[in-house]
Amino acid sequence: MSDKLPDAEIIKRESNYLRGTIAEGLDDLATGAISDNDNKLTKFHGTYLQDDRDVRDERRRQRLEPLHMFMVRLRLPGGVLTPEQWLGMDDIAGDCANHTLKLTTRQTFQFHGVFKHKMRPLMRAIDALGLDTKGACGDVNRNVVSNVNPHESQVHADIHRYSVDISERLKWRSRAYAEIWLGEDRVEARGEDEPGKEEEEPFYSYYYMPRKFKIALAVPPENDADVLSNDIALIAIVEDGKLVGFNVGVGGGMGMTYGNEATHPRLADVAGYVPADQVVDACEAIAAIQRDHGCRTERTHARFKYTMADHGVEWFLERFAEYHGTPMAPVRDYVFTHSGDRFGWVEGENGNQHLTLSIRSGRVLDTDELALRTALRDIAKIHTGDFRITCNQNLIIANVAPEKKAEIQTLVDHYGLEDGSGISALARNSMSCVAFPTCALAMAESERYLPSLTDKLDALMDKAGLADTPINVRVTGCPNGCARPYLAEIGLTGKALGKYNLFLGGDERGERMNRLYRENIDEATILELLEPMLERFAAERNDGEGFGDFLIRGGIVDAERPPEVFHKAYAV
Repeated sequence: MSDKLPDAEIIKRESNYLRGTIAEGLDDLATGAISDNDNKLTKFHGTYLQDDRDVRDERRRQRLEPLHMFMVRLRLPGGVLTPEQWLGMDDIAGDCANHTLKLTTRQTFQFHGVFKHKMRPLMRAIDALGLDTKGACGDVNRNVVSNVNPHESQVHADIHRYSVDISERLKWRSRAYAEIWLGEDRVEARGEDEPGKEEEEPFYSYYYMPRKFKIALAVPPENDADVLSNDIALIAIVEDGKLVGFNVGVGGGMGMTYGNEATHPRLADVAGYVPADQVVDACEAIAAIQRDHGCRTERTHARFKYTMADHGVEWFLERFAEYHGTPMAPVRDYVFTHSGDRFGWVEGENGNQHLTLSIRSGRVLDTDELALRTALRDIAKIHTGDFRITCNQNLIIANVAPEKKAEIQTLVDHYGLEDGSGISALARNSMSCVAFPTCALAMAESERYLPSLTDKLDALMDKAGLADTPINVRVTGCPNGCARPYLAEIGLTGKALGKYNLFLGGDERGERMNRLYRENIDEATILELLEPMLERFAAERNDGEGFGDFLIRGGIVDAERPPEVFHKAYAV
């Protein structure tokens, strides 16, 4: 590897603690864009520049610049917000964005279609709700996600508290955010090159992390956060109904680069155990290990998963004891049984009710068929509990007082909201990323394609007698893995318009990655390949056996193939 730092590393180091010339670029309304350097920096602020790819060619023919707009993502640890915050977010979607709310696979909101002149009003409206966007993107700790577990009220409360505490501990501190977005007076940055002055970023310094860093918490037997796909995986250990500590996994991550066999997704190594009261300090120590030892000269090798792959668990445990001051204890026993959401009404330990709604691809909008945005707004007006976004892009109307349940159910029935009972098991367990028309990295459709794909797969399922059988299906428009396709029983990653790589053999527990089965194939070929597999699954499956497990047991997919299988398909 070269010793030369890549441009992205130089830009953040020379940014004056993430200021760059973002403020000046926002003031220039002669263009809808900002500079490339500032676009890299705004990611740390939870936003980046996009354009509408559906109209790109037409605007080029008219000699117009692309229709530039911003995506804005919130930092919302644990995915919990109040009804008042929901109503405020809905207002922002109408006043500053494209009239939709997007629930993401990292348990937060995205706004799309935000034009430059609306950026500061949007950020100030978010701030007025007591929320922010710090670190929702960029080379820092991202949104901390956690298991929802609405039925385990006290454990969930503890898990949510830890997700907030970890997020706060690893939040970047520069005053750039307040200066650029909230109108606070600009102050001179203080850096380590100025002796005697306090450093503005006590944890990250001026160089921040080598790449993005992700943390998740899960409570066995449920793994709805796909915890092992994260840089730090915190697996709760509960004894006698109380949270006592966490098994700690390290070095997970989705995403790869087509054609570069040095890149691949990876599951976290479960390395040890820490008591609950040490977990925030432990996360800081682990992030510091990656901050100091992660690769900074090659962006494609800069994730913690590659640091772990290069050095191994024993090296990590030595570094952890050094950074944390106390070694990890041995891993404790745990079992995951599934990674999906619980739909419909569930009663919590405290007697409150929780309703999980299915939100297709996490997109909250009003259509002629379903006034979803209006329905959720009406629910928020009467709801006295909270809302919880799941890592599977669904929504929980949580902590419903028993006397409020009938009133909320009346609204659910009136608007025809989906509690999971009216759609197929396959559709309930499907996810997609945004892809076209806004994501610059998209090679194929994803969110707009998923409904059609699941309809066709449902037809095959019905034909095979599998209508009520859950299979998780995940589609992304590129190999970066935002919808975690490499953990799916059926995963598709976009290769070109109408063409996908087909991955098979993940499990329903989120503990095994799938393998590349065919490369660069169209829908007809995908369905042609899957039909006999589904028919064989229906005829030969064991009781309780999932589709991915069957593919492994039946020898259709080899789970022992090494990481480079993510670039090499099975022979035809």
